[in-house]
Amino acid sequence: MPSDKAIDLVCLGRAGVDFYAEQVGSRLEDVGSFAKYIGGSSTNIACCSSRMGLRSALITRVGDEHMGQFIREQLQREGVDTRCVVTDPERLTALVVLGIKDQDTFPLIFYRENCADMAVDIADIDHGLIESSKALLITGTHFSTEQVYRTSKHALSVAADAGVKRVLDIDYRPVLWGLTSKGDGETRFIASESVTAHLQSILAEFDLIVGTEEEIHIAGGDTNTVQAMRNIRAVSDAVLVLKRGPFGASVYEGDIPDNLDDGVTVEGVTVRVLNVLGAGDAFISGFLRGWINGEGYEQALRYANACGALVVSRHGCTPAMPTREELDYFLANSAAIPRPDIDSELNYLHRVTVSSESWAELNIHAFDHRIQFEEMADAAGVGHERVQDLKALLYRATQQVIDEQKLAGKCGILCDDRFGPDVLNEATGSGLWIARPVELPRSRPLQFEGGRSIGSLLESWPLEHKVKCLVYYSAADEAGLRAQQEQKLIELYDACCQSGHQLLLEVIPPVEELETGESVYRSLQRLFELGIRPDWWKLPCMTSAWAEKTNVLVAETTPHCYGIVILGLDAKDTELAEGFKAFRGLPLVRGFAVGRTIFCLPAKAWLAGELDDAGLIAEVAANYTRMTEIWKQAMSG
Repeated sequence: MPSDKAIDLVCLGRAGVDFYAEQVGSRLEDVGSFAKYIGGSSTNIACCSSRMGLRSALITRVGDEHMGQFIREQLQREGVDTRCVVTDPERLTALVVLGIKDQDTFPLIFYRENCADMAVDIADIDHGLIESSKALLITGTHFSTEQVYRTSKHALSVAADAGVKRVLDIDYRPVLWGLTSKGDGETRFIASESVTAHLQSILAEFDLIVGTEEEIHIAGGDTNTVQAMRNIRAVSDAVLVLKRGPFGASVYEGDIPDNLDDGVTVEGVTVRVLNVLGAGDAFISGFLRGWINGEGYEQALRYANACGALVVSRHGCTPAMPTREELDYFLANSAAIPRPDIDSELNYLHRVTVSSESWAELNIHAFDHRIQFEEMADAAGVGHERVQDLKALLYRATQQVIDEQKLAGKCGILCDDRFGPDVLNEATGSGLWIARPVELPRSRPLQFEGGRSIGSLLESWPLEHKVKCLVYYSAADEAGLRAQQEQKLIELYDACCQSGHQLLLEVIPPVEELETGESVYRSLQRLFELGIRPDWWKLPCMTSAWAEKTNVLVAETTPHCYGIVILGLDAKDTELAEGFKAFRGLPLVRGFAVGRTIFCLPAKAWLAGELDDAGLIAEVAANYTRMTEIWKQAMSG
């Protein structure tokens, strides 16, 4: 492959939204809830290839509605080039509803009547995008109607003129060729002379053709796999890649041998199967990693088999696709990982290497307090309902500072849903860093607010909300107390891993003889030993020596941790200015999460009727601005 191309892979084809049944084992008729993912073979391949480290792009169409925008935004989060993802003003985004009954039964309904991606047009294609790529991949569905056939042929012509490698993923779905009832998306093979003839008319235009045995059968017009491949070879010189399920996969150049094993063959990886849907897309993405990077067929097949194995053990298609780091770990340790779905290290890597979220600087206004605000209201002689209005004003002050100081992308809030549900609703989707608490205030041992199952609670939270939990904890606590708290933290961490929410763990040492920094360091060591690996830490001020040791501990134990933020504990500005200096130059320290130092005095005055709304906003904004300046000065010296 040429090394001077800006794009590794351009995919042309399907883009839709998958609604996956969450109740495994149910009939589709009985399913009670669904998980929403981006889907469609070309979309899955573009995303997984990006996770493999390839620079990928997608040519398709989406509807001018929420599902179309969801696809576009998720593609961008996955690192996929979306310049040729066109919004169709007349058609809706394709949808798919899927169930998982057992290992062999996957009820599947395609909602693709006149959908957006089947209207992709020649005018949608940026010739420069294809010409700047190493390979163009098209899936078989996008030859199934005159409209997409014409568009796909044009893309192939552009690629051929530019010397770009052309790849066909046969991706045979009989229902999408009109060969089954509309509700029968599960059937994978129906022989059809017309489909075979149609496919064979374009096979000669490809350099690489990839398919399962059933897909090779439809392309070759024979249910004997060797004969079908020979029929394909009669019309195409392409390299053929045969996906053989649990037997692995094989590559064939030149003449087709009598025995399938006589191709370049790599055995498959044995795993427990949950869901085969999407495994083929993962397979070809892994293969393309090796093929495009010139690593040879055997290595490409190893990548491909491992990618497919990981996806069949998980829920969903695109979200189940592995990242490059995760795949390399699996390949190095696959003999010791018979159950990827329950392997803690593998699942940790999948959890932390998928997201591209990054916050270099964070100025967090923390007003998630509940008891403290209630006590303020009681002292002022007003009802607790006033706290909700107060929090709305605190949020307005925060936004004012962000706008005036041009801090967009560098700020966040900590807010609760007891007094701040309106604030959370307004902030969600705005680009702010958002976290909300789950702990029962001042509980020790730790309890979750409301006494609810933490897993069921998180189901109702937007995924962009970080789960913040404050725990008064020390590794030197009495054994019984420590065990109770640790069990709660394990429960919380497991719930976040299951729900997909990021966890912010705030550790405050109880009153003890140990220095604050030493206590925090020992606590983190103990929590890491328990397998608790939060995405974020919120820690108190400590000496520079302990701050540096803590930074090293977190970096070595959880290299994908998003960062550490420093709390305030109602300290005065001058105290925080000194405390912050201890964290200067530490790579994982992102910023501060301070509350009472910013809002306490203005809030008390407002509740007492001594400040009006404008006065409260002005004072809080001034305090918040001053805190950002204190932090900046402490970090810069």
